Amino acid sequence: MTSIGYNEEDDVIGKAYDSELVGRLLQYIRPYSWRMALAILLLVLVTALTLVQPLLVQQAIDRDVANGTTDDMWWISALYLVVLVLLFVFTYAESLLLVQVSQRVMNDMRLELFRHLQRMSISFYDANPVGRLVTRLTNDIVALDQLLTAGALTILRDVCMIVGVAILLFVIDWKLALITLAMMPVLAFLMRWFAIAMRNAFRRQRLHTARMNAFAAEHISGMLLIQMFGRQKTDLVEFDENSGALQAANMSVVHQFAAFEPVVAMVSAITTGVIIVVGGQFVLDTELTIGQFVAFLTLVGMYYNPVREIADRFNILQSAMAALERIFTLLDEPEGVKDSAEAVDLPEKIAGQVDFENVRFAYTPGTWVLKGVSFRIAPGERVAFVGATGAGKTSLINLLLRFYDIQEGAIRLDGVNIATAKQHQVRRHIGLVLQDPFIFTGTIEENIRLRDESITTEQVRQAARLVGADRFINQLPDGYQHKLVERGANLSTGQKQLLAFARSVAFDPEVMLVLDEATANIDSETEALIQDSLERLTAKRTSIIIAHRLATVRGCDRIIVLNHGEIVEQGTHDELLALRGRYFKLWLLQQRDVPAEVVAPASGELAPG
Repeated sequence: MTSIGYNEEDDVIGKAYDSELVGRLLQYIRPYSWRMALAILLLVLVTALTLVQPLLVQQAIDRDVANGTTDDMWWISALYLVVLVLLFVFTYAESLLLVQVSQRVMNDMRLELFRHLQRMSISFYDANPVGRLVTRLTNDIVALDQLLTAGALTILRDVCMIVGVAILLFVIDWKLALITLAMMPVLAFLMRWFAIAMRNAFRRQRLHTARMNAFAAEHISGMLLIQMFGRQKTDLVEFDENSGALQAANMSVVHQFAAFEPVVAMVSAITTGVIIVVGGQFVLDTELTIGQFVAFLTLVGMYYNPVREIADRFNILQSAMAALERIFTLLDEPEGVKDSAEAVDLPEKIAGQVDFENVRFAYTPGTWVLKGVSFRIAPGERVAFVGATGAGKTSLINLLLRFYDIQEGAIRLDGVNIATAKQHQVRRHIGLVLQDPFIFTGTIEENIRLRDESITTEQVRQAARLVGADRFINQLPDGYQHKLVERGANLSTGQKQLLAFARSVAFDPEVMLVLDEATANIDSETEALIQDSLERLTAKRTSIIIAHRLATVRGCDRIIVLNHGEIVEQGTHDELLALRGRYFKLWLLQQRDVPAEVVAPASGELAPG
């Protein structure tokens, strides 16, 4: 068993820049490297063209306006117009390329993440709320879009702009340039202070967002129980607390942004004011032309804009890095139960013999659920497992389906150790019917065949007829094309269970696993129909029934009694009753007309499971 620690909290902050994470992200960008390279080239060209504009204004002022002529104005204006057109074309192309790369990378990562989730063992889902996993596929993936389209490359553009502007400022007048840059240490200190404050604000925001998603997903899924036990007001109060915490976290982020913008604007205004005073004197002293003075002031404004934007992008970058860290943490989570490199193929058809050989298993180390369980089920044999709650009955099914790996012993299917076989091939030969069958959104036919095109329409209808599901399906307006909503809410419990039976039959497994509670919520007529169908269905199949109601397994070929993870009795119904042991006591406890004192008092473990 793997140790799953992923479910604690989504409180990963991440660095503003993490070279390891960026290196892994580049693996996804590499297939689109030519698009990214072209986008970077266009970014540099856009920066250069933007810097050209104040220089053209300077030329127009110094050549024509200052001299009262318009001789050079036509070609300067024409060149300015060409620059604007090129800016439009290059900016459009750059944005388009970035969005293309971003969407493709997001799609690739989303597919890999979902593929990884499909391979994760059941123990992983036992430990991780669905809402948090959905957040990985949605919010965190979307954060990558911001990283690629409005984060990393935009920061590169801003850095190029700052460097380019600084060079031009020194070219125009080095003394004014030094005055401009003298404010940078103050601004750098303020940016650092705000970065720490924003980092903490984003941490709280992500933490409460994850909690909110997990709470909402869990309580919406469990709405039936909430309404049944009248928990609406209590849960609403808890939801309000979570929502209030998220609101406070969001407002903290807003306050930081709201305070940062005026600070940068104030530093920019102070710098501009000093430049106007000193630069104006330089103009009067003829150390600076009017055109140079105007160009310098324009460049100072262009200098502080990217500085302000870098601070914004810094938060996008930091948020995206945290999202990347969570995504890669999930992708690095070991699958738990996985096929070995030497995993063998099972035959297309098997006889259906099942062997448990001294199987020992624990969900948590040291707490044994099964303690050296051994039995053999012959092909076509119908065997029931009974016992008190916690005896290990359901664990047998989980292990046979290889949802978990055992610690000791072996489980064989037709003599092949399932630990050495491919998982999907093991499960292909086994059908499972649960008490609460899962129904997908889609048509009835799609739910029976699970969109497996290898199962024909006739096989779908034959499976439905075999379990008696066709009786209610044919009464629906659209028959097998009737649309089902999420979790089959527009069907009764009995109808959903009939569909689950039909689904198992359609896939034609050699081994059938049935929980007798799968017929617990069906009316007597439907239950009799299913019992009759099961008799015909299991006549040629190995059948394992996890029994809670002993009356449903009287006709089984063999009944195995489990107690605290060990087999204590086995035989037919009549043979076990004759033993007057544990099965006999369980049987008496389920007979309503038998006085309780007839059963020798022992412990709560004798209560029927």
